Amino acid sequence: MLARSEPIEQVAADPRATPEVRARLELAQQAREFAVCELGLPDGRSFRRYADLGRPYAVWNVVATPEFSVTPRRWCFPVAGCVDYRGYFDPARAQALAQELARRGDDATVGGVATYSTLGRLPDPVFNTMLGWSETRFVGTIFHELAHERLYVPGASEFNEAFASVVEQEGVRRWLAARGRPAELDAYERKLAREVEFAALLRAARARLAALYASGEAVAGMRIAKQREFGRLKFEYSELRSRWGGDGAYDGWFARVLNNAHLASVATYHDCVPGLQAELAAAGSLPAFYERAAQLGALPTPEWRAAVCTVPVARATESVTKP
Repeated sequence: MLARSEPIEQVAADPRATPEVRARLELAQQAREFAVCELGLPDGRSFRRYADLGRPYAVWNVVATPEFSVTPRRWCFPVAGCVDYRGYFDPARAQALAQELARRGDDATVGGVATYSTLGRLPDPVFNTMLGWSETRFVGTIFHELAHERLYVPGASEFNEAFASVVEQEGVRRWLAARGRPAELDAYERKLAREVEFAALLRAARARLAALYASGEAVAGMRIAKQREFGRLKFEYSELRSRWGGDGAYDGWFARVLNNAHLASVATYHDCVPGLQAELAAAGSLPAFYERAAQLGALPTPEWRAAVCTVPVARATESVTKP
């Protein structure tokens, strides 16, 4: 990946670069500058280079749970600590692991990831996998990955992803506000509100399944009840979609055969977001929020979980506008 990367200025000056690529790389530089100057994120080596990987994703992550559990299996590595997934650059190897885990009786899923952070240890480039995204997703991802460089707690996947997501969302709000685009900001807020509803739907299904798995019911009956719960989840999504006026943003997510691993992977990115949003609102500024998040991340795992992963969504509705 590093061997394929080139300085953005060099790519932009290449006559073979399309106008679309040049425009996206210019946007990346603007987003990076905004992240450093307006969001207080690290001014390191990341997003100064561009890499065309010649594939649709940078990595493929495997997430797995036991058949009757919603708790993901964990893999531990140097630097990153323990995480709730295992990543591969080769999709065939990811699929092979998922199939092996399924043969052992696990629920498993493989998901493509367009970009990721090496926490500033390597010069993370802008990838071709990102170029077709909307502006808010594109710049938000840059904010998200730089937030990982600002704060990362080894072994705390839910905390790290929630922290980066909160910084991403606040960053996009400020990005659109600074550019005087209120209609797009309103649309972004609607998107976030629907994301909260989507996550709540999955959280409720996960709670029901956890109760089922702890019930002591016989295996055969539990398997039937498990499938019934996933059928209920799809039905509830269809009702939610109707309330949204037919917005099918999550149709692809629900189009597959669902299992515990799908719910576990979403939990990693959503469960602790409301609590950290509440911390941001209480802090009143991003610098104070960063300091508070670092303090929380230094606590033993049960303590930071209790502080930020059990907060009702209603507490996390206020955006911070102070610098």
